[in-house]
Amino acid sequence: MLEKGTPDFYTISVLANRRVRYENFFKTAMEWEIIAALVFSSSIIICAIITLITGATAIPISTVASFLIVSSVGAFIQFFAFSNRIIKKMHYTMRMIVFTVLFFIMLAINAIYFEWFPIQNSIFWLTFVGIFLVIFIVMIIGFEIYYRAMGKKYDGLLGQYRKHKEAEKDS
Repeated sequence: MLEKGTPDFYTISVLANRRVRYENFFKTAMEWEIIAALVFSSSIIICAIITLITGATAIPISTVASFLIVSSVGAFIQFFAFSNRIIKKMHYTMRMIVFTVLFFIMLAINAIYFEWFPIQNSIFWLTFVGIFLVIFIVMIIGFEIYYRAMGKKYDGLLGQYRKHKEAEKDS
């Protein structure tokens, strides 16, 4: 029999479960923060370089605000699409489609709200979509090359490990 004031097993398990959920939440928040900060910093650096090349003297605050929104929401979309914490089972191709559609919608909303270009002009929209698709395709190809190279590296290391284990067995 438990003494008065001593937590029972159910209370302890509930508290432990809450602790795990809080730890997962903070881990997820840290991952999101890191991705958002990297994207935001990269965007500002690229914008600063373009600003210097074009001879402008400052980056408008609306541009900084739009970059902050894009990087923050974009990091969440990336986490949503590619993390197994939210979508448990989905093929990589489908994850790419989800990410691309959501990210494009978010960019289009920002383009309209922050007036990145004259939104009534279809040429600008075609250019916007074209640039988005080119960057997206280049990123997919880059990731594919990187992951294939890493796969070959790890396959080689695994082969060396197996040879080493076989040599140990034979000894």
